[in-house]
Amino acid sequence: MKKSDNPADPFKKALAEATRVLADNPDLTVSYSVDPAGMNGDTMRLPQVSRRMTRDEVLLARGTADALALRHRYHDAAVGARYMPQGELARSIYDAMEIARCEAMGARDMPGTAGNIDAKIAHEARTRAYEQITDAKDVPLSVAAGYLVRTLATGRALPAGADNALDLWREYLEGQGADTLGDLNEVLSDQQAFAKFARKFITDLGYGDQLGEDPDQLDDENEDEEAQDQPQDDEENPESNGDDESEGDDAEAEPDRAQDQQMDQQQAQVSVDQDSDVEMDEEMEMPEGDAPMEPPPPAPFSEADPDYKVFETKFDEEIRAEDLADPAELERLRAYLDQQLEPLKGAVSRLANKLQRRLQAQQNRSWLFDMEEGILDAGRLARVVANPTTPLSFKVEKDTEFRDTVVTLLLDNSGSMRGRPISIAAICADVLARTLERCSVKVEILGFTTRAWKGGQNRELWLQQGRPQQPGRLNDLRHIIYKHADAPWRRVRPNLGLMMKEGLLKENIDGEALEWAHRRMLARPEARKILMVISDGAPVDDSTLSVNPANFLEKHLRDVIAMVEKRKQVELLAIGIGHDVTRYYERAVTITDVEQLAGAMTEQLASLFDADPRARARVMGIKNSIRRAG
Repeated sequence: MKKSDNPADPFKKALAEATRVLADNPDLTVSYSVDPAGMNGDTMRLPQVSRRMTRDEVLLARGTADALALRHRYHDAAVGARYMPQGELARSIYDAMEIARCEAMGARDMPGTAGNIDAKIAHEARTRAYEQITDAKDVPLSVAAGYLVRTLATGRALPAGADNALDLWREYLEGQGADTLGDLNEVLSDQQAFAKFARKFITDLGYGDQLGEDPDQLDDENEDEEAQDQPQDDEENPESNGDDESEGDDAEAEPDRAQDQQMDQQQAQVSVDQDSDVEMDEEMEMPEGDAPMEPPPPAPFSEADPDYKVFETKFDEEIRAEDLADPAELERLRAYLDQQLEPLKGAVSRLANKLQRRLQAQQNRSWLFDMEEGILDAGRLARVVANPTTPLSFKVEKDTEFRDTVVTLLLDNSGSMRGRPISIAAICADVLARTLERCSVKVEILGFTTRAWKGGQNRELWLQQGRPQQPGRLNDLRHIIYKHADAPWRRVRPNLGLMMKEGLLKENIDGEALEWAHRRMLARPEARKILMVISDGAPVDDSTLSVNPANFLEKHLRDVIAMVEKRKQVELLAIGIGHDVTRYYERAVTITDVEQLAGAMTEQLASLFDADPRARARVMGIKNSIRRAG
């Protein structure tokens, strides 16, 4: 095996192994990326460590790895979801306290993790400039609550900056929750008890109205209802306790009673037979068209997977970008986007020019000569003059491969794309749209995210209805139209600035977004349809995954991709940013640096218009070998 020349690789490998041990999960997948750190199931993403291996990079990677591993080890997602508050602020406080609990448990059981996590907290405090803040309102209350739990549970002082953030809120937190905070050490090792403790503390802070219904109280009510539904033998089925005389009377009357009962039964039977005859006559006389019909079953939520469930669709939205911000804000966000990517514009423009040259080279007219009909070929008239017996020659123009084509760019607008990835995706979509428009290729730009973090009105309705099992997708979709295929680019140019809007990027449910984009393309009149997906990984929605099978969203994505590729009405390709998407899409490339996105997009699109199918396959990375025609 070839030895790696990257001096950071041994450290990365050792850290990954140590993280698996700390998380108590040997199957944990650990990767390093410039994207925000996080965890999804058995996949953990840590901050990138460069070849230089600076001290700050190493400490941040170790601290992040320890924090995520401890949450994986000590946190039960089902318990967390059961006691999760409904309101956004209460939910953020609850989450921050649970994270601090897991880290405090690690500091107790494995003291070495405490110093590493201190480095992570210090980095976050420096990034957010907590040391310079003088007003409590500039520090999220949830952050301060998490810091307080960590300090009280471990007895460790907070790093510089973080201590200032807590001090601004300490008097309020300890004053409001003094009675509750005294029980912290007793509940720290029991997540369920701690969840109840956190909900009580949130009530102390004055946000009890955001908690929603108490899940324990709901369970008690359900048990009471079940107990009430059970029959009471003594009350509902009383037994006769008559004396001997009544028993004697009953015995004497028994023959007469038996005879009366027999006559009643015979009369009842006759009545039943008559009713049956009447019903049969009515059925025989009823016209066939008037026969009662059962209502048709509801249409499935997904064409690709009839078993895919959605709890409620009325909260989903398909919305234009210009309806999510006023024109002035869109112009400001667009200017910010341009400013962020000024250094990259030169490289992107060169790639766009290369794409345009390749397309226009194929757009030049080409002809088929010596045809029996078509346009008269003036260049060959001299042959007819010289020899009148020579038949006239006609020519026919060849159709170019990319005329009558529409391209859809489907952009992942999830929170993990925040920062440089979403900026470069936006500017590349901008340049490609302008370039393809010059070549008479129509372009549609779509984005997908959710309206809320960890469930919105969908989840609240589910809680109100008693948390039914296996509810399906449990968040409110937000599908954004940045550019209609028929809209001129000059009119919608500011729209892509919306991706810079704070709070827009949330969760990603890729399967439904892909199916939505596919349906839109099928309604287009163009003969050729190309759909390019730009994403940074697997679908993630905490509210859905916490109450459904772990592969619920991923399975649906695979089913939708299989449907699109099988139907062959739309050419599907994908670009993964920092994550391997070839495990989902047959035609896909993965880039490790977001700055490679411009080149990958232009090469992918240019290859689709390549006349040579072998050259097209090389660029596209098609897994299957090309079959020879005929």
